[in-house]
Amino acid sequence: MDGVGAPVDVIVIGFGAAGACAAIEAADAGASVLVLDRFAGGGASALSGGVVYAGGGTEQQRVAGVDDSVDAMYDYLRIEVGEAVSDETLRRFCAGSADMISWLEGNGVPFDGSLCPYKTSYPNDDYYLYYSGSETAGGFRDIAKPAARGHRVKGPGTSGKLLFARLSEAARRRGVRVLPGTRATELIIDSAGAVTGVRVRTLRDAPARVRRMHRVLGHYSAKPGIYVPALRKALYRRAERLERRYAREEELSARHGVVISAGGFIANRAMVREHAPAYRGGLALGTSADDGSGIRLGSGAGGATAFLDRVTAWRFVTPPSVFVRGLIVDAEGARVIDESRYGAAVGEVLVLRHQAKGWLLVDDEIAATAKRSVRKEAQWFQWLQALYMLRRGRVTGSSLAEVAKRVGIDPDGLEATVEAYNSAAASGAADPAGKPSEYVQPLRTPPFSLLDISIKPSLSFPCPMLTLGGLVVDEVSGQVRAESGAPIPGLYAAGRSAVGICSRSYVSGLSLADCVFSGRRAGAAVVHRDDKNENVF
Repeated sequence: MDGVGAPVDVIVIGFGAAGACAAIEAADAGASVLVLDRFAGGGASALSGGVVYAGGGTEQQRVAGVDDSVDAMYDYLRIEVGEAVSDETLRRFCAGSADMISWLEGNGVPFDGSLCPYKTSYPNDDYYLYYSGSETAGGFRDIAKPAARGHRVKGPGTSGKLLFARLSEAARRRGVRVLPGTRATELIIDSAGAVTGVRVRTLRDAPARVRRMHRVLGHYSAKPGIYVPALRKALYRRAERLERRYAREEELSARHGVVISAGGFIANRAMVREHAPAYRGGLALGTSADDGSGIRLGSGAGGATAFLDRVTAWRFVTPPSVFVRGLIVDAEGARVIDESRYGAAVGEVLVLRHQAKGWLLVDDEIAATAKRSVRKEAQWFQWLQALYMLRRGRVTGSSLAEVAKRVGIDPDGLEATVEAYNSAAASGAADPAGKPSEYVQPLRTPPFSLLDISIKPSLSFPCPMLTLGGLVVDEVSGQVRAESGAPIPGLYAAGRSAVGICSRSYVSGLSLADCVFSGRRAGAAVVHRDDKNENVF
């Protein structure tokens, strides 16, 4: 790492997917680039499923025979994205979507056109293209032509680690320097108000054994620590002790500017309580470094923030795919949502309208089909979660009234809900909650079961959560904006440190796609900076 403290053109804070993409674009524009990371890189991107939301006619869609267009993709995402970004930015994102996949492939990220034939939250290792949102759900299919747009990186298991590995290799091939074990503590701002560098505490000169131990602690606090909060906390505290003892302060200069791509703040419970207090009891999907430090760096320099109250909570009921034929009900026995909706929509309505409590009602026919089909449809972790639902999370009864009383929900309400559902199904009328007809199956075969899908701390059936808001940026350049709306010279943000495509509503692959989109945008803009925000993405 000789010379790493010398001035460079661009400093990137945070080495996940967004940071890697920013570094690659800046290096391709001729800049010298230094990337800082609290641990060893990867962030939430490496922990993710490696799904990139893309469409409009990608090569993988063509191979799979999926008919899609930029207009259809835009029409669907316009519903999901809402006011998070402008129509122009969303249109630009959709129009460049197929090229984004090609760009990733050009940087070594593999994709595949094997189309998943069943409804799922994440496909098994036989399939790498699937419907990853609410495209086929009631209401959405009437507005936008459905298409499979979840492009999963081709690799075994959850393939976010492969996505990041390939992007990291691509950045390093371009001469991008990475400084691990480094915490950014403050942005350096000159007398004109421009960001010119960053103050850090770094383990760069610590003994090799200390740096190695710090990497190990960061790795295991991320996974399996993500599933065991007590383990994560203990490992993180040991990493902090190493930093206090061995890290030294340093100032790093950036001639063109700084890109913040340090993730969100789901690991900062105080910030979650302040901005999104309803979202407790979930699995913090990210590393210990997803503590809002990047967002706080930007706001400390005068940057505005938005959508900090938006958190995505994923309560999936598939696989097995047959569970979509059940009914999600609340404590009153009333229907909660169209069960074919994406898991984040289910999670949101449970958290914000039903005190995070809900149950999936199935009959014996659905339960029997679920037992037969789940293993072949699921990844190992999905299979274990389905087993939990069918065993420890399941209460049965010979009648609807009996199972309702055993769970403690209103039996009259449940019976009325099922009667309305079954009657509509028998008559061919529209489902009361809008579920498409191919997912409707009358519930008539006892015993009936209520599967607990409430959102609460659970190692067996966790509810992953991710923060979506961040620093407000110019949508053409990614330059951070002050509360006045004026751009802050030399400061850019990307990924979950910034407001982006997925900041209002999340579907699988939209965050990683936004990391690529916003990371590339910021990396290109910071090099060609003229503070007029006339850039290419």
